[in-house]
Amino acid sequence: MANDPTQNGTLLTQREPRPAGPSQPDASAPLMTRRQITLVIVGLMISMFLSSVSQTVVGTSMRTIADNLHGLDLQVWVVTAFLIVSTIVTPIYGKLSDIFGRRPLFLIAIVLFLVGSIACSFAQDMVQLAAFRALQGLGAGGLMSLPMTIMADVLNPRERAKYQGYFLAVFGVSSILGPLIGGVLAGAPEILWLDGWRWVFLFNLPIGVVAVWMVFRFLHLPAHHERVRIDWWGAALLVVGVVPLLLVGEQGREWGWLSPAAIVCYAVGFIGIALFIWVERRMGDAALIPLHLFRSSTFSMATMLGVFTGFGMFAAMMLIPFVLQIVHGMNPTEAGFATLPMILGLMIASIGSGQIIARTGRYRLFPVVGLGIMAVGYGVLVTLSYDSPLWALLLAQLLIGLGLGQLMQTLTIASQNAVRAKDMGVATSAATFFRQLGGTAGVAVAFSLLFSRLPETLRDSFSRPDLRADMAAALEDPAVLADPGNERILDVLQHPEQIGGALNSDSSFLNSADPRLAAPFLDGFNTATLMPFWVALATISVAFVLAIFFKAPPLRQKSAMEETMEERARIAQLEADASAPGSYAPPVTTSSMRIVQPSGGTEGSHRGS
Repeated sequence: MANDPTQNGTLLTQREPRPAGPSQPDASAPLMTRRQITLVIVGLMISMFLSSVSQTVVGTSMRTIADNLHGLDLQVWVVTAFLIVSTIVTPIYGKLSDIFGRRPLFLIAIVLFLVGSIACSFAQDMVQLAAFRALQGLGAGGLMSLPMTIMADVLNPRERAKYQGYFLAVFGVSSILGPLIGGVLAGAPEILWLDGWRWVFLFNLPIGVVAVWMVFRFLHLPAHHERVRIDWWGAALLVVGVVPLLLVGEQGREWGWLSPAAIVCYAVGFIGIALFIWVERRMGDAALIPLHLFRSSTFSMATMLGVFTGFGMFAAMMLIPFVLQIVHGMNPTEAGFATLPMILGLMIASIGSGQIIARTGRYRLFPVVGLGIMAVGYGVLVTLSYDSPLWALLLAQLLIGLGLGQLMQTLTIASQNAVRAKDMGVATSAATFFRQLGGTAGVAVAFSLLFSRLPETLRDSFSRPDLRADMAAALEDPAVLADPGNERILDVLQHPEQIGGALNSDSSFLNSADPRLAAPFLDGFNTATLMPFWVALATISVAFVLAIFFKAPPLRQKSAMEETMEERARIAQLEADASAPGSYAPPVTTSSMRIVQPSGGTEGSHRGS
């Protein structure tokens, strides 16, 4: 049954068999069987698990790693190096895969990721670790974007929606397992004669080897034979434009948002972006991010909603674990389990919406409903106080997850459905790139607002009459004064000028302190998180209004690979007819053809430079 041709796009064949000519492949031969497609998707899921778990596994182990390498103050660079590099190379992978094919670029991405993982495990100081994490990020950028692009190649949009739900489920599972794996491995003093934390990176190897074998063995897409220019200037200017802005987003709180270093980053970044846009206009279709993609209102709106979605997603995913650990007193492992409602909501909504899209072909409603549910979730978050029940925070997470699950895959499918098959890679990677930029901005804004507000909210909490009364009662108890667990708070109370910065370096003293003494700290921290949550709520609300006007053309019935093969066969047939004796036709090229758009309109020829 695996070899029976089908017409639903799951098994890739040409619709109308035609005789094979000397320059034309046999159109009736299946491109990939159902079994091959299934095995390819399994390999892609393994690769996505590898990339997504690498983003979370380091979080719970970073404190141990930094202590071992004597560089606690440098740990932010380990995270920043991975984030910046993986974000920057995402559109580069998409464009190069359109030129040279998905398979070689995907294999390169996996190998770079594994080489970076091995190098990280042998780092001798934090500077080396940051450099090796950057190398790992070179591969991770491809692992983040190429799986969705390859799915667009081998599956039609309806089938793609169903499988993308499973991909997001893999993302959710890895988000849970990452902190647990990191905590367990880093907590072991030694495993097979190596420090336990080094296995945080080495455990990637067997998973990566399986992914390499499956991709090499089963992923066989049509080869590309086009002669095109590579947009090296665009790639260089993208780095010049984006890296300084991401850097100031990560470090602005430490440097000062108007410090000389920050101003230099702003200037270099904006000049780089302006030059990047100028170069992309000159490069035309050969551009790293072709500007003609944004002529489609669907692609432009999906990209904008993706930025807002990334902002809301990462703001919640980064701040809520802090609330769980500091306000609710959980350890990292417990906090990882407490984020389960968000992951479950994401999995349920992504799989459910994928099934509905696969059955009906309709997807316009999901961005509106998803953003509306996310807004309700953030509405719950902004009402919470330090003594609110835990179930309220879990409910907010569930709502945010249910919203995200309807957004991430739907916006990707909309972006892919709005472009030509030849632009599938660059369109998918561009959508991922802009969502990651939104996520980076969300993290930067959230933590900047949190720590800039924290000194003020802590002082305000120590001025609350009810909390002061409870604290005074606790200080009259000799047992409280003699308890070593209260020593840090008692020291802060003797030096009131330390209150504003009491939580900047270490908050673990709250876990063992008397609840009456810890209450002002918990209240102050919780209040400081409300401002980032309000900003995220405003961002999601704006996106909700925009989503109401989102245009969603009908989903195409064929995969990108089917469309590409049919277009090449058509060109070959036209060229064969033109070369026949006694006939004449002008040369046919893909750039001179009129491509029918999903909405039913046409797109004129796009000239290169």
